[in-house]
Amino acid sequence: MPTLKFPHLFQPLRVGSVTVRNRILSTGHDTSMPTDGTVNEALIAYHRARAEGGVGLIVSQATGVHGTARYTSKVLMADTDACIPGFRRLAEAVHAHDTRIFGQLFHPGREIMEGQDGSIPAAYAPSAVPNERFHIMPVPLSKPMIADIVAGYGGAALRMKRAGLDGCEIVASHGYLPAQFLNPRVNRREDEYGGAILNRARFLIEVAGAIRAAVGPDFVIGVRISGEEKDAEAIDTAEVLQVCRMLDALSGGPDYFSVIAGTSASFAGAVHIVPPMIVANAYVAPMAAAVKSVVSKPVFVAGRINQPHEAEKIVASGQADMCGMTRAMICDPEMPAKAAAGKSDDIRACIACNQACINHFHMGYPISCIQYPESGRELKYGRRLKAARPKRVMVVGGGPGGMKAAAVAAERGHDVTLYEAAAQLGGQALLAQLLPGRAEFGGIVTNLTREMERAGARIVKNRKIDADFVRSERPEAVIIATGAKPRWPDFEGREEAHVLDAWQVLTGKGNVGASVVVADWRCDWIGLGVAEKLARDGCRVRLAVDGLVAGSAVPWYVRDSWNGILHKLGVEIIPYARLHGADADTVYFQHATSGEPIICEDVNTLVLAQGHERVADLADELSSYEGEVRLIGDCLTPRTAEEAVLEGLVAATAL
Repeated sequence: MPTLKFPHLFQPLRVGSVTVRNRILSTGHDTSMPTDGTVNEALIAYHRARAEGGVGLIVSQATGVHGTARYTSKVLMADTDACIPGFRRLAEAVHAHDTRIFGQLFHPGREIMEGQDGSIPAAYAPSAVPNERFHIMPVPLSKPMIADIVAGYGGAALRMKRAGLDGCEIVASHGYLPAQFLNPRVNRREDEYGGAILNRARFLIEVAGAIRAAVGPDFVIGVRISGEEKDAEAIDTAEVLQVCRMLDALSGGPDYFSVIAGTSASFAGAVHIVPPMIVANAYVAPMAAAVKSVVSKPVFVAGRINQPHEAEKIVASGQADMCGMTRAMICDPEMPAKAAAGKSDDIRACIACNQACINHFHMGYPISCIQYPESGRELKYGRRLKAARPKRVMVVGGGPGGMKAAAVAAERGHDVTLYEAAAQLGGQALLAQLLPGRAEFGGIVTNLTREMERAGARIVKNRKIDADFVRSERPEAVIIATGAKPRWPDFEGREEAHVLDAWQVLTGKGNVGASVVVADWRCDWIGLGVAEKLARDGCRVRLAVDGLVAGSAVPWYVRDSWNGILHKLGVEIIPYARLHGADADTVYFQHATSGEPIICEDVNTLVLAQGHERVADLADELSSYEGEVRLIGDCLTPRTAEEAVLEGLVAATAL
């Protein structure tokens, strides 16, 4: 029976020939786990965890249908029969938990991210119109090649059917090849594939027809489409609806429509591929409702749907029939089961930081989650094993790393006490949530606190720990997570100028003048956030970064959206700026490559975002301690919450 708390979300849904047990969907998302173009054991373990966690439907990651579809070096491919054994094992693993699985049929067109060997491959598109993000000039597709690619879709779908999948989904979203045909600003052809909307939709209609002819009536076919591309060069939204009507009316056409936002082609549009926390929750739902108003088939929607109550509202209101909650299940694979059991407070909510999910993909690494580093590492950390011998464990420091270590160690059966010197758990996460648009980051504290409570770890606050106390308590293992403090580098004029660090600005412990220079060495969230805060406070702000661009250490979509905000606020950004000195009203930088001076005059306050220094006094004092001593996070060396939480997991697993 459906849970009373989420009665609509846990109703079954008929999609074509398939019944899905609930309305929760893991949308197609690249994981960077495949290494040779085929499904491997890491990818199977990843999806198995979500199936075990109760998801109704999984759409596996983008899978190339043609040799020209290799948009990264780790893309899945279905252009030969070599894909079938891996997909068969994946389908069997997912089906064992009563979850349905569809494959995702993909061709990027001109949206090529990288080559296979470091060289830039030729990319193909309807016309020779370049893209903005990857600076690719494509080759116009010939008619024979169009026919070959269309046939590739049909062949790939048939291989997925032979492997035992339940259906397939055409990626016509995000400015990829079918969307490039639909967009008159990209498709400038003068033949039967260009011009009027019916001609521009011809490619997608032919693709759908080729797939249906290959797989027959009982294999589900879906279409994923951007309701709005969120770009100045976007396809008109009225034409998107017109295309959906055409497809819906086809005999043997798609069995469902999956609605998303954005386009890969531009910086502004790409933000919506994986929208960061500044974007409103469930913001794509009205776009899905618009599609639902013109089609007869089920409509799926995704885009910042983090919690089951958001999904319940969307389904109950009739805006969509199924909700993509992909990052929610990267963060907590058991989210559906917890929601069904009425245990919403136990759900580890995604905070849309983008740091270890899409950012890992962009760096070429398997995706994960800063709050739940077990994701993407299921083969190593997917099962929490009880300790062979329980130990008395002391965790010193209640930031994210310490909390994760305490939770995992307690869950494994150890006797764990965590000590925090302050009155509140969270460490630097409490500062991070003070940055503009970053309040949601504080959710990491709530989530990890709940994990410790559930695991049975004891928590002691307002207690600073020294070596004498540790020796008096005699724990068998000590995990030190004492964090870091702001780094104040030596520079000429430091005592003469009015200088504050970012922590002082965020906590209101220093007066900031009307004209500010932020000296940003790390090029991360702190410099961006402090610059935005001060600009919104009415200051004239110059953000001088010791890097190529403001936010160069930040996930792409976060960086790009934040730079857009700073531009609107009038913040001047100075790249390649190495802090050199300051006086009463001037800050001096050295250009990092030319060595020439960069001089900022009429400055009232210099704000330092110069990274951090480890706080490791306790570690030094316990260098000869007879028990196990492990350092994690910033007290080992300053980095981010991602490394702290991962090291907490690793340290607690090793006990």
